[in-house]
Order: sequence, then C-alpha cells, then structure tokens
Amino acid sequence: MEPPSCPRNHMSNAAGDNSHWEVSDKVRLRRFLCYGSEGDVYTATEEAHLGAARAEALLSMLQEGRGIEAVNEIKRFAQDGRAVRLDPSIFALALCSQHSGMATKRAAFQAVKEICRDPAHLFSFIQYKKELKEDMKCGIWGRALRKAVSDWYNGQDAMSLAAVVTTCKQRGGWSHRDVLRLSHTKPANEAIALISKYVAKGWKEVQVAYTDKENTEEVVKVLSYLEVVEKVKHSCDETEVINLIEEHKLEREQLLTDHLKSKLVWRVLLKEMPLQLVLQILGKMTAKKVLQPGASETQALCERIQTEAALKKAKLHPFSILLASEHYKRGQGYQGKTKWAADGSILKALDVAFYKSFLNVEPIGKSFLVAVDVSTSLSSVVPGTAISTAVAAAVITMVFARTEAHTRVLAYSEGALELCSISADMTLAQTTDELVKIPGGSTDCSLPIIWATENGKAVDVFIILTNNPLWTFTASPVEALKKHRQKSGCHSKLVMCGLTSTGHTMADTEDRGLLSICGFDLGAFTVIRNLAQDLI
Repeated sequence: MEPPSCPRNHMSNAAGDNSHWEVSDKVRLRRFLCYGSEGDVYTATEEAHLGAARAEALLSMLQEGRGIEAVNEIKRFAQDGRAVRLDPSIFALALCSQHSGMATKRAAFQAVKEICRDPAHLFSFIQYKKELKEDMKCGIWGRALRKAVSDWYNGQDAMSLAAVVTTCKQRGGWSHRDVLRLSHTKPANEAIALISKYVAKGWKEVQVAYTDKENTEEVVKVLSYLEVVEKVKHSCDETEVINLIEEHKLEREQLLTDHLKSKLVWRVLLKEMPLQLVLQILGKMTAKKVLQPGASETQALCERIQTEAALKKAKLHPFSILLASEHYKRGQGYQGKTKWAADGSILKALDVAFYKSFLNVEPIGKSFLVAVDVSTSLSSVVPGTAISTAVAAAVITMVFARTEAHTRVLAYSEGALELCSISADMTLAQTTDELVKIPGGSTDCSLPIIWATENGKAVDVFIILTNNPLWTFTASPVEALKKHRQKSGCHSKLVMCGLTSTGHTMADTEDRGLLSICGFDLGAFTVIRNLAQDLI
C-alpha cells in the first residue's frame, strides 16, 4: 500500500502543473539558509563563503517588499533544525537588518535574540554587519544594533550569562568587553550589572564594589560562581581543581592549559561533557591514556555512550556515531601525529549506540526508493571520513529502511537491477553484504526510476547513490523522472548523490525536484529531509 503522499488520481496535475517545480526566490532563499548556496548542489563538509552576491534571492525579496516574509523564513530554518549550519541564517539576518525598510529592519533586530542563542552566534551577527557595511564607509553601531545587543544580554538568565562570558570569551575578533562597551548596554538588573562590571573591569574591581555591599540572593550566587572561576584560574593544586570542577560543573574553557595536562582533570571533565564532544575526542583521550582498558572511568563512559536517555538528550544521529566509531577504529588522527590503540569496550559501546540511535531519527512520512550503484568498487573512501562508500551506502539505506515505513532498496548497474531485502533487524555488515551481492558493470542511474515506473511503484523521493562522477552519465535520470511523474501522478523528487564526487553534478535545471549531493555527511540527511518536505 502506497502512502497518501502519492495520490494515483492526480495524474494530470503531476503532468501539467509546472508551478510545483518552479524554483522561486523563496525556494532559493531556503536553499541558502539550509546550506549556504542558492544552487541545486550540496557539497558535503564544505564551508560556504557567505556574501551578498550569494544571496540574490534574499536581495530580490527585500526589493519586492517581502522582508518580513524573509525574516520569518530565517527564523523558521534557524529554530526548527532545518539548517545544516547556522551561519547562513545569521548572515541573512544581518543582511535584512541593513534594509532600508523600517518594518524589515525592526523584525530582523527583534529576531537576533531568538536566532543567536550563544555568544558565538551574536559575535558572528555583528561581524557580518561589519563586513556588509565596509563598502558603505559608515559605522554599524546605530541605535537599533545597540538595542538588539543590549536586549540579548539583558534577556539572559544571570547564572547562564555568567557561565557563557567565562566559557565563550571571544570569537572572530569580538569579545564581550568590546560588545558591551560599543552597545552602551545598561544592565536590566543588579546581577547583569555585576557580570558587565566583571567583563569590563575584572574580578578585583568587582570585589571592591561588592564586598561590603548588601547584595540580593541572585547577586550573591553570581559572585560565588565568579569567585570559583577566578579561584580555579589561580590554582596549581590538582585535587582542588578537580573538586571545583565537580562541585560547580566547570567546563574545560574555564581551565588553564596546565590543568588540561592532567589525566585526572580530563576524567572528571568527561563525566559532564556533552556526548557529541566526547565522541570527537575519544582518540585523543585514549592516546593520552585518560581512557585506559578496564578502568572504571572507561567503563562508566561506555555505559553512558550506550544509554538511550543520553543518546536522546544528545540527539545523536546513527551516521555521526558511525563516523566517530570508524575514526576511532582507525587509530590515527587526520592531522598531526596522534595515534592510539582503539579500546575494544569503547568500540563495542559505540556499536550498541549506533543501533539504539535510530530511535532519534524522526520519520518524514514519504515513500522512498534508495538505489545503490554497484557498477564500480565500493571500497573507496567518502571524502573527509574514515568510512568506505559501501559502508556509507549501507548506513544511508538503513536510516531510511528503519525509519520510513514506505522504503524500497535496489542495487543496480548497467542492465542489472535487484530488489534488496533490508529489514530493521539487520546489522550494518549484513546490509552491506546485501547491497553488493550482484555483479557490477557500467553505471545507468536511470534504471531504478524506470523500474519503479514500469512496476507501478509511485515514489516520493528517489535517492540514487553512486561512486562515479555524476557528470559522466550518458543515460539521463532526469528524463526517466519526468516519465515517472506523468505515469504515477506523484510529485517525485530525485537526489543524485556522488559519494566520492567533489564537483558539480547534474546539469543546471529550474526543476526544484532535483538536487545533487557531492560526498556525504550528516548535513546531507537534513538536505534530503528538506527536499522531501517541499522546502527547498
């Protein structure tokens, strides 16, 4: 039974309604917000260079008086987790705040405190403002920006603000001291005033001002916290540092470099460190013997890694756990000379976590056909990772097969195509074996779409995975897709993914149902989700 998203009785609509496929300014804006480019190509692991020239759709919307609409889209993508990275949204917000229309400008500045959730985001917004103003030869610190920055600081919980000003002190050439001074922020309460004084004048000035003063309960709490932060900065006693970290939940950014030379300090930091960060430094911690085979700290970490509650809290995706696991198994960093012998218990915990984390993937509710190209060797490595293209194809397949009720999986090459049986209880190794069981040949990416059309299988989203450079194809999957739309009555979309590709893919098209992915990373799943939901 097909899901309701592929109505059989709407054949004429799919064949003749071209408006559904129009790449409008709003669609281009959404693409920019999602991955920093208005084009139909997402390049994995690539940081987009942001500038007004790359945001033509946004500029067009602003010129047409659609600024409020644009700001609402920016907020939507930034807050709903629809963006691969937040930088494009922050840049777009800065661009809207430069607009001459007062309503747009006001809406953009009001959105700063919603989108810029931490100091790094706020500093990025200010830096983008500066870069956009450089050609105009005028300052950025007008009344509106000063108010937006003041509102950001005054809108924070005092204890949370005390924590962030001592952990994220500066980014991209901006510091809290600079920003508070330039914004002329007037603290909304005594606790914020205390933190502002600490940032501007330092701890000694704060002590002089507040020691003999009758302080509120909140001010006393902030004073006590800042006293601990100062105390740990001047402590050479390992035991004292460890006790302060445990008692006050201090983070590594609040410690001295010398403190981080201690194995014991790292062990206590790992207990409270967000799981995403822990996975990034497993190799380093093993190399430094912070994590040792059989040690109680290692056992405790392994238990945490595979706990469903911890995985859910961290919102870890199976693909990110796989990347961490394969990198750890590799035993060597991508840069530098750091090497380690992977601990078996940690690898086992990561394996358990990988399968449990599929519960974190929210179903989209569409019908998918995932087709894996077996025409060439799948033993090459996905750029920027330690995983082979065969394993990458397998985990991509598993994500959709396990979370989407209407998913079919095909393995294909030239003239050969086989429907694969991928069940929810299959392991990664079993899935990989199932995908590569048919012999290879040349690549014909149109075969999976033709198969679906000829067999009456209406598909919302085709995901075609290949090892080949996508510009070398002779058979056009685009033409096959158009025929499938006409016959099925489904607004089918096509994602062409070159797992080892680094350049442009399919020919430029104004068909918004087509998207190319070069390489593969966690962000690619976000891009596919947005396409499936008609957002980009």
